[in-house]
Amino acid sequence: MKIVFNRMLIASLLCLPAVAMAADDPLTADTVQNNLNFVWTLIAGFLVFLMQAGFAMVETGLTRAKNAANIMMKNMMDFCIGSLAFWAIGFGLMFGVSNGYFGTTDFFFSGATGDDAPWNFAFWMFQVVFCATAATIISGAVAERTKFSAYLIYSVFVSALIYPIFGSWAWGSLYHGGGWLEDLGFIDFAGSTVVHSMGGWLALAGAIVVGPRIGKYTKDGKVRPLPGHNIPLAALGVFLLWFGWYGFNPGSTTTGDTSIASIAVTTTLAAAAGSVAAMLFTLMKYGKSDVGMTLNGALAGLVGITAGCANVTPLSAVIIGAVAGVLVVLSVLFLDRLKIDDPVGAVSAHGVCGAWGTLAAGIFDQAGFSWGTIGVQVTGIVACFIWAFGTGLILFKCIDLTIGMRVTKEEEMTGLDFSEHGANSYPDFQTISVASDYNGLTGSKKAPSESAATVSKDNTIHI
Repeated sequence: MKIVFNRMLIASLLCLPAVAMAADDPLTADTVQNNLNFVWTLIAGFLVFLMQAGFAMVETGLTRAKNAANIMMKNMMDFCIGSLAFWAIGFGLMFGVSNGYFGTTDFFFSGATGDDAPWNFAFWMFQVVFCATAATIISGAVAERTKFSAYLIYSVFVSALIYPIFGSWAWGSLYHGGGWLEDLGFIDFAGSTVVHSMGGWLALAGAIVVGPRIGKYTKDGKVRPLPGHNIPLAALGVFLLWFGWYGFNPGSTTTGDTSIASIAVTTTLAAAAGSVAAMLFTLMKYGKSDVGMTLNGALAGLVGITAGCANVTPLSAVIIGAVAGVLVVLSVLFLDRLKIDDPVGAVSAHGVCGAWGTLAAGIFDQAGFSWGTIGVQVTGIVACFIWAFGTGLILFKCIDLTIGMRVTKEEEMTGLDFSEHGANSYPDFQTISVASDYNGLTGSKKAPSESAATVSKDNTIHI
């Protein structure tokens, strides 16, 4: 017996609107692929958005308890304010029809019209979370001593001007624009330089202008560690960031096809290699593996592979990640020698390892090694540093000369939770300094590094 199903019956059985399967709208392979592209790109964008939570957790965990609420506010507002700035100005500068240096159209997302409008919305959603990532990287480097108002102001400028203009040089042709770096053949598939080095070099400028935290460096120039108050929270942040990176790298295809599998593999291997390398390096150097550096090693590997995740082999990914894992440790130590205080290692993990990853994308390119390609990669790295660090210094110095970048000494000692927000992240605990009470508790003549600890109402010390 021959059974015949009509389209209306299939639609009703599947609980789908009949119009979705109307006779004049045939379901084709191209339609399915197009819909899959939408779904994959948006899911990837949502994964990258989750990285905001990861950054917030890492920064909070690696800093002291008295500043936790302030850090939550910063990571919340740099996305909210940055999204509005990117919608109004940044997207047009980055992806509008270009004059050779930046876009001149599509402000307030005015170009999202016509038959292409649905894809334009999906593309904007994917790009705004990348912009937010670049902006939030700065937060960790200036944590625990920066005015909240100053943070809001520079988040607007980074999202509206600084990040988009460089982005137009490398990625402008993804929409209506074009850029001189991409015309040279610059390789940065998902943003080792465009996003991460951009954020890292801006963070470096911010850390220099705002200065180190009180007590970070002794009068004789020695480094005095100020350990974070919650390593488990920092570890959770790293896992969230790693998970979000599967939207960052594979999602940059903006296409639901088989290529995302290999990109996911190179991303995973580089992160794993970076973490293992950092663990082993600190073990050999200090006799014990450092937890914070091991966590940052994973992030360094992820940043390092972001540029070349689509054009290197798995073996190359392991090498890139391992080098990044060692580089992040060496960079943190080097910046401390220069007395540049970066509480979470943002400059090292994102700026330095982003530059390494961009160079490595040319060195390990599966298309073959070429000095011409290396030259282009170096050009992009240098251009990013000059643009981001230069504009960052100008921006932060202008803010410092007007409203001031830094809170007062008293506010910093009290904690930004109270001084900036009138809040307390841990109301059932009293924040204390281990350095001030350690001798009395243990009888030791040598106090450890200052740290944020808590003492509960029954006087139990929680470190």
